Amino acid sequence: MTDNIPLQPVRRPKRNNSKHRHGCCPWSKCCGMCDFRPRTVWLGHPEKREQRYPRNVINNQKYNFFTFLPGVLFNQFKYFFNLYFLLLACSQFVEELRLGDLYTYWVPLGLVLTITIIREAVDEIRCYIRDKEVNSQIYSKLSTRGTTKIKSSNIQVGDLIIVEKNQRVPADMIFLRTSERNGSCFLRTDQLDGETDWKLRLPVACTQRLPTAADLLQIRSYVYAEEPNIDIHNFIGTFTRVGLFDLEVNCLTKILFGALVVVSLVMVALQHFAGRWYLQILRFLLLFSNIVPISLRVNLDMGKMVFSWMIKKDSKIPGTVVRASTIPEQLGRISYLLTDKTGTLTQNEMVFRRLHLGTVAYGMDSMDEVQSHVFSAYTQPTHDLPASRTPAATKVRKTISSRVHEAVKAIALVHNVTPTYESNGVTDQAEAEQHYEDTCRVYQAASPDEVSLVQWTESVGLTLVGRDQSSMQLRTPTGQILNFSILQIFPFTYESKRMGIIVRDESNGEITFYMKGADVVMAGIVQYNDWLEEECGNMAREGLRVLVVSKKSLTEEQYQDFEARYVQAKLSVHDRSLKVATVIESLEMEMELLCLTGVEDQLQADVRPTLEILRNAGIKVWMLTGDKLETATCTAKNAHLITRSQDIHIFRPVTTRGEAHLELNAFRRKHDCALVISGDSLEVCLKYYEYEFMELACQCPAVVCCRCAPTQKAQIIRLLQERTGKLTCAVGDGGNDVSMIQEADCGVGVEGKEGKQASLAADFSVTQFKHLGRLLMVHGRNSYKRSAALSQFVIHRSLCISTMQAVFSSVFYFASVPLYQGFLIIGYSSIYTMFPVFSLVLDKDVKSEVAMLYPELYKDLLKGRPLSFKTFLIWVLISIYQGSIIMYGALLLFESEFVHIVAISFTSLILTELLMVALTIQTWHWLMMVAELLSLACYVASLVFLHDFIDVYFITTPSFLWKVTSITLVSCLPLYILKYLRRRFSPPNYSKLTS
Repeated sequence: MTDNIPLQPVRRPKRNNSKHRHGCCPWSKCCGMCDFRPRTVWLGHPEKREQRYPRNVINNQKYNFFTFLPGVLFNQFKYFFNLYFLLLACSQFVEELRLGDLYTYWVPLGLVLTITIIREAVDEIRCYIRDKEVNSQIYSKLSTRGTTKIKSSNIQVGDLIIVEKNQRVPADMIFLRTSERNGSCFLRTDQLDGETDWKLRLPVACTQRLPTAADLLQIRSYVYAEEPNIDIHNFIGTFTRVGLFDLEVNCLTKILFGALVVVSLVMVALQHFAGRWYLQILRFLLLFSNIVPISLRVNLDMGKMVFSWMIKKDSKIPGTVVRASTIPEQLGRISYLLTDKTGTLTQNEMVFRRLHLGTVAYGMDSMDEVQSHVFSAYTQPTHDLPASRTPAATKVRKTISSRVHEAVKAIALVHNVTPTYESNGVTDQAEAEQHYEDTCRVYQAASPDEVSLVQWTESVGLTLVGRDQSSMQLRTPTGQILNFSILQIFPFTYESKRMGIIVRDESNGEITFYMKGADVVMAGIVQYNDWLEEECGNMAREGLRVLVVSKKSLTEEQYQDFEARYVQAKLSVHDRSLKVATVIESLEMEMELLCLTGVEDQLQADVRPTLEILRNAGIKVWMLTGDKLETATCTAKNAHLITRSQDIHIFRPVTTRGEAHLELNAFRRKHDCALVISGDSLEVCLKYYEYEFMELACQCPAVVCCRCAPTQKAQIIRLLQERTGKLTCAVGDGGNDVSMIQEADCGVGVEGKEGKQASLAADFSVTQFKHLGRLLMVHGRNSYKRSAALSQFVIHRSLCISTMQAVFSSVFYFASVPLYQGFLIIGYSSIYTMFPVFSLVLDKDVKSEVAMLYPELYKDLLKGRPLSFKTFLIWVLISIYQGSIIMYGALLLFESEFVHIVAISFTSLILTELLMVALTIQTWHWLMMVAELLSLACYVASLVFLHDFIDVYFITTPSFLWKVTSITLVSCLPLYILKYLRRRFSPPNYSKLTS
């Protein structure tokens, strides 16, 4: 016996903390590079495999034991920044280029590399621990020795795995057998397509009929799988990231290097290129090498680690995880946020909101009336009428009561929901199923809509208590069990947009055809009425998902005739689908309209205020979802992604270039209008009018893309990055959002009902969508502003001492002699000023509550003002001014010996840096004060050991003290005055709020 078995491979993303994708098909290891071959797999006999397959191991590490050190060093020295300092250090092995001791250059470089290696090692260890946790999950394996326990990583192709209830499927697997008597199983495919609803799956027929699971080993069977196909269910890749902030700093570094070369050439030119001038150029390049600060990269990397730690420790966004510690400042410059719908903006939990009968509607506040009507339908005989009431009133009341009853009964029957029973600790499963225990019952279905409808019928008195493939049982408010035979089921499809069922009431033999579906298709099926279209529109505008419910009574003869034609159509060899549809459509005529139902997908907590915060911050939100257009539009309105004052342009379906051209022209004539477009129309527009469409879409306040495939989501992000040059953030919670999350500059995964695949693939993981507001407005903003201040201050620190060196060399006939040597040059950036400068990572201009209350503050960051060429130039001018004042002041005020110049200038330099840190700080933290005092104390204490460079006796004299004080005041006081005047007459936005 042969069964055709489809395979659905699960995507297993291999991810690193980077943003560069490469790789090939996930089968390449087993099939050879681009040599895709079918495979034959013997059941329960891995040893019979035809070829070697890769292990079932999740590996998200960038390096292994052997490639760690070479890989880290390569990744560091591939950048010009670090390569430059390596060449500087190596040049000191050449005797003619040596300026001092080797450790002067090698110790700072070694320190930077050591910190980087430690940071990478910590990330690798954390990644290894996370992978080990996943790979160590225990499953039951069926073998000739019985049932044994096996780790997920040890599962091989051909193993028979027993998957228990609520357990994740560990690999690509085929459903062979289930313990359920009816041979059905409900599972979730959230790791494939992000859908969290339950889907019915049936096992292979011949293996399901086996008496026990152990018999699977006794039969000689194998599975033949076709060659791998490239589709949305296959995914593998690695990432390499370089953030925008790092690129900007790298650009500034190149400018500084250009300045270094220019200064060196000028020095040699002023010597008229005398003698061996080319060696002099090299010496000056080494002498002014501080212009490019070696500590910049390590300070920024350490700062990012602090920012990541602050995010994880924030009690107001509990459970937030930072998986990419290299890009927290990116969160401060997001211009476009692209989000999934189901499970991200919504809870994927449908709630019944409205029952509409045409002449009367019942909302949540009037469901007790519905319950009363249902109860009366099963407790009061139709001939028992109250004598005191008029016949007319009684007739109306009976009509409404019967209509409500018919509507509720139809809703309780037309679905694919199956009730299952579980043990609750008091009642076992078999007893609960036999007595229909309410506390043990769980509804399972392919759609949360259907579950919500059945749960609602239970709440009003008509309960679905049993179902198999051929029958259904309902329980009335009086406890009576109504039995129905299921004669035919017509499942819901996206093409038909409706589902139907034919049942026979076992109590009276009546045959009824029930149907429910979208209003666009049901309008042509039900009998003529004058209220369907209007009320469907009203309910849709309220954000409700509307279903039209109808019925048609059939005689025995009518059903027998239909069944004969239906069976004949299903046996057709040619045009089977068309013939089957034609036979079904012969029933779908002049059906009685019973009611409209309105259900709502519950929004996640605080979605509306979060979206309002993002909108006020200047961030444009696009919703990319696989749901249908009507549902996506309803959710966008309900979540206030599209405000009530905004017009909506629903892009008409287009299939050709001409149609796309006309629709784009129609869209171009509208202004300040939200766009709703389907994935098919989007594909056509991008094919022929990519630039024009993206230009118009980027001007929209909001965009909703429905029926959007995962590959399209990633494509949209790619186009936004290319067309606008702005930073993007993608938010999702399912496996179908992984490609979008990894393509974006910042990927945020929401841990929800669709598993952790999106969360594990993201740069940041949150537990709720509402945490996104604080993540961006507070942590993103602070991280970017702090990184900008830190980078510019490190550059200022290096330019100051380089300016002093330039002044010193120019005064002494352009000699290539270092001003400071040995420990002075090392201690300047690594001991005396490191802690105060690094303490800027704790600075903040406003409190977090203010940043959340006034998201408009975020807009200033979108223009990149904290780190721009303007601010860079200002800090360069400040550095030149202070370096010149300190050096010329020391030269003017020293008395006789050269060491006095060193003592005066170096002490003034240290004090100036400490005062400049104090000038830069917006909000003082106790650690900042400790850093300032500790650095000053370290310098004073080290003077005892610096007698080779500084005259210890001289620094204790009053002459030294007043000279240092005077120089420091002249270098810093004007800047303090300018800061005061600026805050007084042209204060920044944040200072207005803090005052």
